[in-house]
Amino acid sequence: MAKHAQGSAEHPAGVPATPRPSPAAVVATVSRERVGTQLIRRIFTRADGRAPVWLEAIVVIWLLWLYDQINNLAPLRRVAALHNAAGLLSLERSLNISPELGLDRWFASHATLGLAVSYYYVAAHFLVTFGLLGYLWWRKPRAYRPLRTQLVVVNLIGFVVFWLYPVAPPRMLASHGFRDIIAITGAVGDFHQGALASTADQYAAMPSLHIAWASWCAVVVWTVFESRVARALAVLYPFLTAFVVLATGNHFLLDVFAGAAVAAAAVGIEQAAARKIPAYRRRRYGLAHIRTRTAIAHTTASGASAGGTGTPTPAPGSLG
Repeated sequence: MAKHAQGSAEHPAGVPATPRPSPAAVVATVSRERVGTQLIRRIFTRADGRAPVWLEAIVVIWLLWLYDQINNLAPLRRVAALHNAAGLLSLERSLNISPELGLDRWFASHATLGLAVSYYYVAAHFLVTFGLLGYLWWRKPRAYRPLRTQLVVVNLIGFVVFWLYPVAPPRMLASHGFRDIIAITGAVGDFHQGALASTADQYAAMPSLHIAWASWCAVVVWTVFESRVARALAVLYPFLTAFVVLATGNHFLLDVFAGAAVAAAAVGIEQAAARKIPAYRRRRYGLAHIRTRTAIAHTTASGASAGGTGTPTPAPGSLG
């Protein structure tokens, strides 16, 4: 009777006892997880926790292929692009927000400053962006994956808009008084004319990927650096880029707003995916998360072998 009463107290009526897994079953589960995590580690993550270069190269090649497919449709998009550009300019003037022509004319009459902003336009877009990507990959591998994904989403959104709504840049509206600052200054790396012109989409002003990338760079610097100087430069960089793309006749002010909106949307989409998609959340930080899961599994196995409850304490930084 005493034993029966003690058993009733431990397991009240109506509440089934929770079966405890045997040590052998726990060890088998841990072994299967270990094989799976090792396979993922070898394919998708380097031993040092960084994303494999071959995988990143595939992503870049795929994005370049998509861009090239849109660019191949340029002859079919020319009329629509010029029409949409004239419409944007008309809309801005109706709203009294059209600084492009004044800036363009001023820099056309100041050759040295025009050359300076031309080189900024040609070089900063790639050097700053890919420089930060390289820094993240080398020094901040945990932060690299989500931030790189955000940049990929930025480009995908931009490509969709380029395809659905082609817009010529202001420099192509010569009838409205615009001039191509980069062309008239003779800056090296001019994608607007000559042999390089065919490699760049000339009807992709909306949204401005210069602004979207610059905004992404600002997010990166603000995320990984705590220096006040670095963060001040992060805030300044998109505004300086906006001034340059307007002054060189490459974007309308509405393109600038759209570029910033695309960057914000990309950040929101990536963060929503991290919250809502478990598979993405598990791989968001690569090897660091895999090691955390492995540590938890070892804790479970050790607890079960020792006759404990087998309930692990989540490691700090576990993503769940």
